[in-house]
Amino acid sequence: MGGRSVEVNHTKLKQRTARLSVVSNTLLVMLKLVVGIFTGSVSIVSEAAHSGVDLIAALVAYVAVKKSGKPPDSQHAYGHGKIENLSAAFEAVLIVLAALWIVYESVEKIKTAHAPEYLEYGLFVMALSVAVNYWVSSKLYHVALLTGSHALEADALHLKADIWTSVGVFLGLGIIQYTGLYWLDPAIAIAVAVVVFKAGFDMTMKSIYELTDVSLPEDEEREIRTIVSSHPTVIAVHQLRTRRSGSFRLIDMHIILQKNMHLDKAHAVCDEIEATIQKKFNPCDVIIHLEPCDYYDDYGACPAECEENCKHE
Repeated sequence: MGGRSVEVNHTKLKQRTARLSVVSNTLLVMLKLVVGIFTGSVSIVSEAAHSGVDLIAALVAYVAVKKSGKPPDSQHAYGHGKIENLSAAFEAVLIVLAALWIVYESVEKIKTAHAPEYLEYGLFVMALSVAVNYWVSSKLYHVALLTGSHALEADALHLKADIWTSVGVFLGLGIIQYTGLYWLDPAIAIAVAVVVFKAGFDMTMKSIYELTDVSLPEDEEREIRTIVSSHPTVIAVHQLRTRRSGSFRLIDMHIILQKNMHLDKAHAVCDEIEATIQKKFNPCDVIIHLEPCDYYDDYGACPAECEENCKHE
């Protein structure tokens, strides 16, 4: 019951945070587009397009966290968490496309360099964009870590990439205003695009791994094994299998217990192990398969049984 309550609270928190990203990106797109057209700055207009990609990503993330928070049903027995993984993959592709767009616009600007006007407005909107995106991305990343949301993590990464592009455009506009070296603006934008592309590529690979049910990181699996093995009645654990579905970790394993242990006690042992793992890796779903000690090939002879006064009692 407590785990379900935490899950509901996390879902609401994710939805509120995703809405914040949608609102901030909408305002920035409108502001950059107006200022870009007013000043005649191609770099600001391209930044508006980049923020437009951010807005699409934020909308996708919002829909994803809303849909992924739905409880399991007859057709989705493991819930809807994979929607978040799909969303993260889509956003990662958008990051890569945004990087390629920046490069394209920068090359075109080198070919047709011209002096934009009223650059102080452009400098202001870029500085504002950096401040807003820094705050929103920090909020997104904090909630993503708290809830394990990959959709929000991808959105946070998207906005962090936007921070760097905004910084690049800000520096370029400043150099143009004080030196007249117009070619530096697109050159800086291309350098920033490389950083954006790397971030998008890494996120794409991470999403692919999780959509293909790659196991949890080694340190997490090691900690799960430690939790199970430390239980005083567990003889051994094997066939541990793990994967992620959105925010959820899906964990199943086989554990070996004494062959004469009563069913009610064995059930209690499983409940204790599941509760400990869920406390550490919430939200997660844990399935345990029981085996008697003389059933598994490596345990032909059972160790001495626990005495009545052992610490588990």
